[in-house]
Parts: sequence; C-alpha cells; structure tokens
Amino acid sequence: MKTLVVYCHPNPDSFLAAVNDRAVAALRDGGHEVRLRDLYAEGFDPAMSADERKAHREPGAPAGLEGYAEDLHWCEHLVLVYPTWWSGQPAVLKGWMDRVWVRGVAWEMPAGANRVHARLKNVRRVTAVTTHGSTKRINALEGEAGKRTVTRSLRALCHPLARTKWLAMYDLDRAGADAREKFLDRVARTLR
Repeated sequence: MKTLVVYCHPNPDSFLAAVNDRAVAALRDGGHEVRLRDLYAEGFDPAMSADERKAHREPGAPAGLEGYAEDLHWCEHLVLVYPTWWSGQPAVLKGWMDRVWVRGVAWEMPAGANRVHARLKNVRRVTAVTTHGSTKRINALEGEAGKRTVTRSLRALCHPLARTKWLAMYDLDRAGADAREKFLDRVARTLR
C-alpha cells in the first residue's frame, strides 16, 4: 500500500520521534511503499497568507505546496504522527491541513452544489498515531476535538469507504518505560 506518513513534532529526541521511527520501520517491514513528510524538519509554514485566503475558492495548492498535494493524491493510506496539544493537532499540522487540503486538492464544490465533494478517493485508510499528556477520561470530557478532526473531517474528503484508526497513548506524562514500549509495539503491530 502506498503510505504517506506526516510527522509533526519539534523535538527530534522526543518519545514521539521514536514512535514515528517505529511506525515508518513497521510500514516498510510490512512491504508498504512509504513517503515521509517531517513538517518541522522541512520548515513547513502553517500560516495561511492573506493572498491564499483570498484565493481560497480557486482550485489548486498554493505556490510551493504542490509537492504536498501530490503526496496526498499519490497515497492510499495516510498516517498522521503527532502529539495532541490543547485537545487538538499542533499548529504546524493544522496549518498543513488548512493550506494543503484545499479546493482542487482535497475537495471540489461543483456549480450549484450545496456541499463539497471529496477528491481524495485514492485514500482508503487514515491512521492517527498520537500521544496525550492527560488521561483518556480527561480527553473524553474535553470532547476529543483532535480525534473528530481526523475521523470525521479529513475522512469525509477521502474514499467513501475509507477506514480510520486511532492509536493514542493517553497519560504519557505519567507513563513509565514499560507503558511506552507497549505503545511502540502496538504501533508497529497495527501498521505492519
């Protein structure tokens, strides 16, 4: 399966960096063709410019982001690896969504239509691999906005039968080495 991994964390020595490494290795070991995008290492600018916002209804990726759009059209499986901060995706990942998942790339609005039509029908699986400093209970009370973004909003722009998978490690701030290793193994088993 052609798999695009979008990794988003500023610290290359973080636990999430180890999670990303394990995820990519498992995918490759499983025979998947993998493209990796490290948004922080690439210096991805999450800020939508005024000109981009004005051109929001024009089809196509903004200048300089065509490669990111091509990756989305290439993949069959999208894997997002990121920490959950303030109940959602980090600003850099959210900016990637805002700037790359645009009209003509991820969706289309035909004349006379009252809702968008999905353009990423090649994407049949979406997997989020994330960590939370707080417990599952706290996240549930907060409404799990980040989970809804992936499993509802992004998924709606993919193949109509696309499946989503949520791999989350909760309570990371208090997790010991054993719990972290179990999560790494779970990620590898699931993605292989």
